[in-house]
Amino acid sequence: MPGKPIVSSNNAICLVGGAPIADDAISAVFTFVNSFVGVDGGADHLLAAGVTPAAVIGDLDSLSDAARATFAQQLNHIPEQSTTDFEKALTRVSAPVVLGVGFTGGRLDHALSVLNVLARYAERAVLLVDAHEVSFLATLGHVAFTAAPGTRISLMPLGQATVTFSGVRWPFAQTRMAPDGFTSPSNEASGGVVTIETDGPVLVTLPRAHLALAMKAAVRAK
Repeated sequence: MPGKPIVSSNNAICLVGGAPIADDAISAVFTFVNSFVGVDGGADHLLAAGVTPAAVIGDLDSLSDAARATFAQQLNHIPEQSTTDFEKALTRVSAPVVLGVGFTGGRLDHALSVLNVLARYAERAVLLVDAHEVSFLATLGHVAFTAAPGTRISLMPLGQATVTFSGVRWPFAQTRMAPDGFTSPSNEASGGVVTIETDGPVLVTLPRAHLALAMKAAVRAK
């Protein structure tokens, strides 16, 4: 993490990006987080929601004049061009869990760059939340959680990984997964404990209604 964090919390923090979001996106995570951080143009979503961020972080080239004026005391200009605004913000907040809203809609290249950051900062517990889903990187080694029968669970490798997936309708063991190889995009829980064992970066996606469950599953061991 470069230097002292701009925002630090012992509770979850929500980063809000500038991609299109659902009308209830911010209210859906409100009870789960301690504070919000606007990521460049994402501050405009917070302005529209009537939420004052703990900070606004980024190169600030997408920030409206209204948000710039309203949140003048929270602005943190990071001019470097070698990192995305999402990475600028993620590396400057300290929290056990980070939620991200406003990063998976809009431009595909932006969404892919966010997944790239998740894979490179696999030690961080980060969840991407959108209108219908929540996604997080499985902990290396072993992660387990309980899900009701029929709950949709998708696994998408962000790199090479050997994966064992059990407690689902279509389980598999010690299977090589890769972005250009085998994936499991639309599996479902059989009811009971779902277990994922992996030695590489694998994105887990659940329905957004299971956000609380996903937050517990995403927490990294200290």
